[in-house]
Amino acid sequence: MEQLMGTGVALVTPFNDDFSIDVNALERVVEHTIQGGVDYLVVLGTTGESVTLSKNNKQLVIDTVIRANAGRLPLVLGVGGNNTQTVIEDLNTIDLSEFTAILSVSPYYNKPTQEGIYQHFRAIAKASPKPIVLYNVPSRTGSNILPETTIRLAFDIPNIVAIKEASGDMVQIDKIIKEKPEDFLVISGDDFTALPTVLAGGSGVISVLGQALPNEFSKMIRLGNEGNSDEAYQIHQALLPIMHYIFEEGNPAGIKSVFESLGLCKGIVRLPLVEATPGLKNKIAHFLKSFVRVHA
Repeated sequence: MEQLMGTGVALVTPFNDDFSIDVNALERVVEHTIQGGVDYLVVLGTTGESVTLSKNNKQLVIDTVIRANAGRLPLVLGVGGNNTQTVIEDLNTIDLSEFTAILSVSPYYNKPTQEGIYQHFRAIAKASPKPIVLYNVPSRTGSNILPETTIRLAFDIPNIVAIKEASGDMVQIDKIIKEKPEDFLVISGDDFTALPTVLAGGSGVISVLGQALPNEFSKMIRLGNEGNSDEAYQIHQALLPIMHYIFEEGNPAGIKSVFESLGLCKGIVRLPLVEATPGLKNKIAHFLKSFVRVHA
């Protein structure tokens, strides 16, 4: 799956003041990321607030991104949940023709055993007309896909082609990289671990920050993939403060505040999330001004 190498970005869903979807802002965000040199776009992930979008909302986001992308970059669609049968029904009813792969999160809230996680993804993969990227994010799901389960899925099921690893545990990530099938991709799901994952043998990242600062983030990942660790780490260190800021009050409130400072979309999020505080917005705005001045 060469289309999933490098820098992918988990797109936000911009909102208007009345919490409706801001289609024009979404188009601006897509154009900004493409012009910044990212490699693929992820639609309706966690960062896109997919859990608070209605079915009609989701279709509007899909249609808008497809139109704005105009076939330029590969697209990955988030289709996951904690009801296996519902996920299968979604895969059978959504038009997936424009998408390269499906990103599917490990079941949350239910807290299944490792065997339950395995059987969940096995059933989804059997139903899916597109390759599956596993998504492991224990901080959100309440359970961890252990390396042994990931490796078992990777060897047993041909159309499970990658994992987005957001455990933040480099020991776990290293184990998967060491024991996986050769063509199975390990994608960082955390901006903090993106470069270390690539340098350890991973394929890239699905980034939050990368959509706001695509030039710098995608350059860092390219340098890492080329083995130029010194220059890549210089960029990593320069971006480290904003990596912390955007998650300080939760995602995507932080990244939407970055976009607000850049003039691309408003900082509005849907409840139960709330906008970034004025203090955080000021820190983000101050960082961006100094960062642009240094890196212009």
